[in-house]
Amino acid sequence: MLKTNETPSRSPEDRQSQILLYVKERGTATIAEMAIAHGVSEMTIRRVLGRLAESGLVIRTPGGAMVAPTGSMEKSFLERAAKMAHAKEAIGREAARLVKDGETVVLDSGTTTRYVARNLALKRDVTVVTTSLAALEELAGAPSVHVRLTGGEYRRTGHDLSGGAVTEYLSGLYADKVFFGAAALSFSKGVMNFDAEMPRAFLKAGRERILVLDSTKVGTEAVYRLCAVEKCDMIITDSGIAREDLLRLQQLTTVLVAS
Repeated sequence: MLKTNETPSRSPEDRQSQILLYVKERGTATIAEMAIAHGVSEMTIRRVLGRLAESGLVIRTPGGAMVAPTGSMEKSFLERAAKMAHAKEAIGREAARLVKDGETVVLDSGTTTRYVARNLALKRDVTVVTTSLAALEELAGAPSVHVRLTGGEYRRTGHDLSGGAVTEYLSGLYADKVFFGAAALSFSKGVMNFDAEMPRAFLKAGRERILVLDSTKVGTEAVYRLCAVEKCDMIITDSGIAREDLLRLQQLTTVLVAS
């Protein structure tokens, strides 16, 4: 049994500060070594790292954490993930409900699909294929979920993998469902992104293509056109969507409103 060096008076805030200092002093640290060093369980360390990551103070890595440099692109990813967090959590829950035990799903590296991953953790015998290291972090402790990374080069802007290896991997895959996000949904130009590197291979990698995006992006435009709205088999958004926008979308495809 692991002995703890915690004192009864140590507050969660004190523990969080000490763990943050530990990571800063070393640059990077594993969950196992932090648990031993602070005399707490690995689950406690995961919870603390989750709070630190949400605050942009550390970057979660597979099995541990690293310091988030000032102005880092990884921090930018975390800041984007925190926007509309309640809506994204609701969307993630609804998306996970669509996944049946035993299925294979593909997740892109958008901030909303991170919440889909979080809600897939309780599924049984589900395989998740992803380019997202954030999704990997969410599913690292899920014993019944099998995670497969596509391979590729690490990209700080999206905390994900990119490059030709991603397209090559996805081109040989045909999963049950593909969940993907977008920066905007324009009624005239379709589903759009600011990311020119997002491969359209995502759209061909599964039987069902499910777009997950919060309501603030409906009726807006970005730079790059990804696909027509009609190419989405389903769109999952949140209850903040304007009624007129919802009615327009329902004329184009199936829409699920998460609450």
